[in-house]
Amino acid sequence: MSRKARMSRKLRIVAALVAGFTAMSLAACGGEGEAGTDSFAVGLLLPNRTTPRWERWDRPLIEQQLKERCPSCTVEYANAENDVANQRQQIVSMITKGVRVLILDPADTKALRSSIQEAREAGVPVVAYDRLAEGPISGFVSFNGAQVGRLQGEALLKAMADKGNDGNVVMMNGDPTSANAAWFRKGTLSVLTGEVKIIRSYDTQGWRSENAHANMSAAIAALGPDRIGGVLAANDDIAAGVISALKSARVKELPPVTGQDADLGAVQRIVKGEQYMTVYKPFGNQAAAVAAMAVALGRGEDGRDVATTTFDSPTTKNIPSVLLTPTAVTVGNIEQTLVNDGVYTIDQICVPELRRACDRAGLTR
Repeated sequence: MSRKARMSRKLRIVAALVAGFTAMSLAACGGEGEAGTDSFAVGLLLPNRTTPRWERWDRPLIEQQLKERCPSCTVEYANAENDVANQRQQIVSMITKGVRVLILDPADTKALRSSIQEAREAGVPVVAYDRLAEGPISGFVSFNGAQVGRLQGEALLKAMADKGNDGNVVMMNGDPTSANAAWFRKGTLSVLTGEVKIIRSYDTQGWRSENAHANMSAAIAALGPDRIGGVLAANDDIAAGVISALKSARVKELPPVTGQDADLGAVQRIVKGEQYMTVYKPFGNQAAAVAAMAVALGRGEDGRDVATTTFDSPTTKNIPSVLLTPTAVTVGNIEQTLVNDGVYTIDQICVPELRRACDRAGLTR
């Protein structure tokens, strides 16, 4: 099956999974019969290409969901490539082009405050996507970050207990410029505090695996591999760098390592026994929610009609929000979660060199 055909199949499956949410949000936007009664441009700004999910899942799913809700609408797309100045210019450019609403995943949650204020002054509402942005945003759609952190912390405690490891943990946090990194960390600490000793804690600039590798190498050099009972890695890119550093140090038995985003490489590491878990966030649900809110705002409607709760940022209170529920994935439930949801096929996960490991995990064709 070609790559294009596989993507098409995945999008169809995810679309079916979110049909219930779609119907609800279409009703909130005026009903299916009114979809596409006007046309406008929606700006979609994503933060980087480092994290695979943005281009692989979020962009095509959001574009698909926007088209379903507003067939005559168009999408202006830009990727910041981890450059805040670049994203500022992209926002200005989209406002100049006349977009009616912006979906923004900020490259830096604080540094874009003035740009969001400029959008507000130009009459362009901004929906923060996945990461909460400071400034006068009109909506926020994400997964519950505290719950993400709790799932990681709970899984790490279980894995360490199962392996009989001591209570020493290295924390490999996300990028300090991301509000999500602090959100995840807070959730994790609510579980780990009092249960383990955090012997080192690092921030990972840009969520980059090479930075995580450098930080983990420093931890191993300072502590020695035998003192590390587990590693709380904030996402799968960070987990990849951590595991690479452990292997480079010739650690014979890898400690449990967490992750997030259910990247294919991470799922394969879980099958191999190198990474203990990841956090699966059904991106189709998130895309459906943000598209519903963006279309409502673009039509001049109230984002609270789509929101299921409110959330506060450091600058704005009671932001209309949708906070979705994440799921922990370990080797024992890959099929029930990622395969059954159409995220990956068993053939994609179980490449030839993983066939025996997949058989042990019960991942059979």
